[in-house]
Amino acid sequence: MSAKTLIIHDFTQGDVAKSLFSFALPLFLSSLLQIVYNMVDMVIVGQVLGPPGLSAVTVGGDLSHYLMLFAMGFGNASQVIVAQLIGAGRREELGRFIGTMFLFLELCTVGASIPCLWFRHGLLQLMHTPAEAYTEALHYMIVCTAGHLFISGYNAAAAVLRGLGDSRHPFLFISAAAILNVLLDILFVIVLQWGAGGAALATVISQGVSFLACLAFLLRHENELGFRLKTGDFLRLDGEKLGMLLRLGVPMALKSCAIHTSKLFVNMWINSYGVLTSAFSGIVAKLNNVSNQASNALNTAGSSMVGQNISAGKPERVRRILGTIIVAVLTMATLFSAILLCFPRAVYGIFTDNLDVLDIGLKFLPIGVLIFYGSAFRCPANALINGSGHYKINFVTALMDGFLMRIGLSVLFGLVLGMKAYGFWLGDAIGGFTPFFIGLFFYFSGKWKKAII
Repeated sequence: MSAKTLIIHDFTQGDVAKSLFSFALPLFLSSLLQIVYNMVDMVIVGQVLGPPGLSAVTVGGDLSHYLMLFAMGFGNASQVIVAQLIGAGRREELGRFIGTMFLFLELCTVGASIPCLWFRHGLLQLMHTPAEAYTEALHYMIVCTAGHLFISGYNAAAAVLRGLGDSRHPFLFISAAAILNVLLDILFVIVLQWGAGGAALATVISQGVSFLACLAFLLRHENELGFRLKTGDFLRLDGEKLGMLLRLGVPMALKSCAIHTSKLFVNMWINSYGVLTSAFSGIVAKLNNVSNQASNALNTAGSSMVGQNISAGKPERVRRILGTIIVAVLTMATLFSAILLCFPRAVYGIFTDNLDVLDIGLKFLPIGVLIFYGSAFRCPANALINGSGHYKINFVTALMDGFLMRIGLSVLFGLVLGMKAYGFWLGDAIGGFTPFFIGLFFYFSGKWKKAII
């Protein structure tokens, strides 16, 4: 088998389940490692600085993560376009598209990072950052935002490889980054006592190493990929390819940012209930990450497979892909729920030993189960919506999921019904089911069968 065959995978033939899980497993492991080294920040900072440290990483991470979601939205769109170009047999166009995508994302990253740094104090005040955590949250936000160029670069390069059907090499790169992140966290936070800013610096350096390794791999193996990457492709924006990216990327980025906007809104109110509630909010975010990253591995793999098969005119394989995803994610949601319900103190105890924070977590258990199943149900819907590349459906999903349902239900339960922080968490969890219903309607409409390119 040639190296070219190993790097570019054809998902329009062969066993669906085997292809899906062999592609999704490295993605899941990559996501798991990302969770681990993001959790390391919270665990080490939480143990060293206590609840104020947990709150600082939560608030600072929320703000810096917003920029990453923008890049991830365009990265996911790029993955779908790469997959559809391969499915349609148009590999000669990949070099121009990849170069345009990289240049566009880096320009956007620089343009977005500057105002975030300039208005850093206003943003932290808008988030109702607890006074005890303000300085550490500021340091965490500044470092992450300043280093976002590397973070968005890695997401772009990894998205190209995923679009080509290669999930193994991104896993190898992120594995190296995870190990490096843990070592740097120990050095910066425990040994040098740099606090939350040190944890952020460890993350940025680790992501930078991943980005450079991923980009070097693409450039070194361009002949094996079946297309060429020219220097000129990275120095100018191709109008046609930029149009393809914007049509799909803007709604997908908007969807990611809209969902995170709703979470920022929820956390803004939650932070106002005190440092203990804000600290537990960081644990809630990590539970969300565990659930989302597990299902996102199948969502990401499914998107590439759906994109290739739609472009190749094979809707029956798309149906089998979605069915396989549904069985897998519901199994995972049930497992996660059982662990949380049976061992809540052990789960929360990973992050903190503060008894007051743990008591908040015991009342949160039913909401945690809703979070797990919401993530499961929206996974196959997102795989279909993203893989088909229909930007209008993504735009509708962004508005309904991010702005209307999550924020609306959070206000209803949290403020109108007086459930306070638990109401905001509950509204966000229930709102997370919205993409499932949109995806169900989209599936039965049959409009997903037509490719966008």
